[in-house]
Amino acid sequence: MSTETATANGGPTFFGHPRGLATLFFTEMWERFAYYGMRALLVLFMTATTTHMVVSAEGTPLRPNPGLGFDVATATAIYGLYVGLVYILSLPGGWVADNLWGQRKAIFVGGCFIAAGQLSMALPFKATFFLGLFFIIIGTGLLKPNVSTVVGELYPEGGARRDAGFSVFYMGINLGALLGPALTGLFGEQHNWHYGFGIGALGMILGLTQYKLGAKYLGDRGFLKTTDTAEQLRAKTLKFYGIFLAVVAVLAAFGWSVWAGVVPVTLTQIAERMVYVVVVLVVLYFVYLWVFGHHTADENKRLFVIFWLFILIAIFWSGFEQAGTSFNLFARDLTNRDIFGWRMPAAWLQDVNPIFIIIGAPLFGSLWLWLDKIKANPSLPLKAGLGLLFLSVGFFVIAWGATNATKEQPVTMAWLVVTYFFHTVGELCISPIGLSAMTKLSPAKRVGQMMGIWFVGAALGNVIAALVAGRLENLPPAPVFHQVAMTVGIVGIVAVLVSPGVKKLMAGVK
Repeated sequence: MSTETATANGGPTFFGHPRGLATLFFTEMWERFAYYGMRALLVLFMTATTTHMVVSAEGTPLRPNPGLGFDVATATAIYGLYVGLVYILSLPGGWVADNLWGQRKAIFVGGCFIAAGQLSMALPFKATFFLGLFFIIIGTGLLKPNVSTVVGELYPEGGARRDAGFSVFYMGINLGALLGPALTGLFGEQHNWHYGFGIGALGMILGLTQYKLGAKYLGDRGFLKTTDTAEQLRAKTLKFYGIFLAVVAVLAAFGWSVWAGVVPVTLTQIAERMVYVVVVLVVLYFVYLWVFGHHTADENKRLFVIFWLFILIAIFWSGFEQAGTSFNLFARDLTNRDIFGWRMPAAWLQDVNPIFIIIGAPLFGSLWLWLDKIKANPSLPLKAGLGLLFLSVGFFVIAWGATNATKEQPVTMAWLVVTYFFHTVGELCISPIGLSAMTKLSPAKRVGQMMGIWFVGAALGNVIAALVAGRLENLPPAPVFHQVAMTVGIVGIVAVLVSPGVKKLMAGVK
């Protein structure tokens, strides 16, 4: 056994877990710092007028900080398409890692693309803003699923300890999500939007640096495992690059034609059609795996569980990701943010969820271990259903708060804080455990692809969330939030009721 592998397999040195978890923890933390910091500004920047001024709590203009001047429907459609594509590219990103590069290389290359994208957005030009979004889409698609896959490889024994490891890892995600909006909101919203985007680039560069320095603690995890010869691998790589460049060229041409008005379709219509296309493709993909995937009967049952979890996570994120769109606009326009004569950046309310996560993730990790010891640990399908129910409760709270909120009489920040509390509890039930479930339930040769499917579910949810937020262009927020609460709550009840039957399909996986 090599020294590196021995180190990776040594005693726990990071919150009771393998030292390699620290490397992945901080890589993901800095990537999420960049992502959530930029996300907190995205809709605010796009909807700010081209003559936007930073103002004091008394309404006194302080300094110019122009945005793009888009209406809410256009801005949220762009947001949804961007975030949706970020997560959809997790599927080919997982395939690239499984078949061409290995997870380790995919993570590093993805991080380089993200840093380049954030730097591009730091430039004060509309063209470089959209170029930056394109780079971040590619980079996140490569990095996001593969970091989680390597985390799973640290726990070959599986079980509750892997769940606990993913909960610690999830705390790193939310530490980045806390620091990102705090800094980008301060510099971007109150000084210059592009300063905020530049801070995200710095964070990703720091993440890449520590990733390279800490790679030795991962041992041989994340390297490419293939039976292909060098010639076969080279041919497969060239074919992939050819297809990738062709797809990019087609998308670029389509995007230009839409922007130039050659194709008479709105961005909202594109987002709607994207939802239908994704659903059809995912269904066809799973049918292909069940019929032509050459899996055992137990593997096919587990694939059905993954498909069910995909549906639930898509619905969960369709509500939860209102944080970056409708909740962000609610914080800016209908929430009193004045504190002793100082107006807090609206983006700072994005920090409430990660604060609750950082506090709650270790508690939930310990809770799952304790429940497992007394043989009362809820099944993965039941946890998913509970997550949806807590999300629904949060939406009922914000719908109540929004009923009488106006720009002249904004409501207290407590409404959003309580909403984020319930959403955080739901997230801790479904999201980190879901990442662990993908590594447990996936056939060995498809772990990266199934991790990609999980993020495609997130993509679908994000696009739906943006479409829901776009309705705020013509509707008050209270009925929109109430409808989401009802829909999510009904699905949550169904998920809880069918969870015993879904558990039986897991074929012994805990």
